[in-house]
Amino acid sequence: MRDDRELDLLLVGATGFVGRLTAAYLAAHAPEDLRVGLAGRDERRLKDVRDGLGDPARTWPVLVADTTTPGGAAMAARAARVVVTTVGPYRRLGLELARACAGAGTDYADLTGEILFVRDTIGQCHDAAVASGARIVHSCGFDSVPSDLGVLLAHQAAEADGTGPLTDTTLVVTALRGGMSGGTIASGMGQFEEARTNPEAARIVADPYAFSPDRAAEPSLGDESDLAVPRHDDGVGQWTGPFLMAYYNTRIVRRSNALQEWAYGREFRYREVMGFGTGAAGAAKAAAVACGSAVAQAALTQPAARALVSPLLPKPGTGPGEKARASGFFRIEVHARTSSGARYVTDVRAPGDPGYAGTAVMLGESGLCLALDQLPARGGVLTPATAMGPALADRLRAAGHTYNARRVS
Repeated sequence: MRDDRELDLLLVGATGFVGRLTAAYLAAHAPEDLRVGLAGRDERRLKDVRDGLGDPARTWPVLVADTTTPGGAAMAARAARVVVTTVGPYRRLGLELARACAGAGTDYADLTGEILFVRDTIGQCHDAAVASGARIVHSCGFDSVPSDLGVLLAHQAAEADGTGPLTDTTLVVTALRGGMSGGTIASGMGQFEEARTNPEAARIVADPYAFSPDRAAEPSLGDESDLAVPRHDDGVGQWTGPFLMAYYNTRIVRRSNALQEWAYGREFRYREVMGFGTGAAGAAKAAAVACGSAVAQAALTQPAARALVSPLLPKPGTGPGEKARASGFFRIEVHARTSSGARYVTDVRAPGDPGYAGTAVMLGESGLCLALDQLPARGGVLTPATAMGPALADRLRAAGHTYNARRVS
């Protein structure tokens, strides 16, 4: 199946900021015999990117295609066994490509953090992808690989120990240094604006099970809204505050549970927060971040505030310099409790700016995993955990990231 494709892997959006970082990662880490191509709308810029990658990429073909159109998307989907795309905002620019890959049986990976886009692809692409065998894998960067794999590994550790399904599970960001992508900001603004003006979009964005394949079958576990105020969490032993990406990542993790027939458990409750330590200092830091998060949300959602701050924000296609990317990092702990009371912690950490250097590694390894590894024969609109799971975790460990689940009590 798909062995007649010209390429093994096609990177779409190779001339954008994250696209160039991903292309450089692939040039440095893809096997020499892997047939890699670069796609975009401007042939000269594509060749400039390719020529700047050095010898490993000198023979990579370039494909000039506007993948926002049906014809260009179909051309890209038919050209390769795997398509990796960095072209966002995805709801505005990505649906044609996802749809084309689903129909053509082409595996697909992206970096989306847009709830409404994923809902679109579930509705429009899932059945076609199941039929064709295509893996349509969203969120293969900092949104949402650490979350999705961190919970999966905790579940697998508990399953191996026979300590029962997961119950209360909390991802805690213990340290993070990095910038915010201009593309991420643009995507967020577009989504929040649609939710502000469209009640149905607002309902979807607010639903903690927005990505469920069977919404009626999801458990009723009480309030599962994302943390908005400072709170001392006795389960993790520290003060916690809002984590900006929780509203999206939690939906991906819950979809992973449902796609695996609720393997994590029917009483699985999941939350993501930032951790600030103990005592008065921890409480003060949590309160400050909660206040800052509320201001940031207002700036993204209220037209008057957005008009004031937009000139100060990074633009799509831009990002920090090499020194700033290299100085970034993230450290995460996934705290999971099981039905028998056993407790597990998955340590997830990586060097490099999470949204740029770290994401380029995650997306690059996701593309390589789809192209090279023996994965379960499963099609549909999937998540990193359900499409690649342990194979991707192994790849990221080999690339210098940490994914380690351990029992703590």
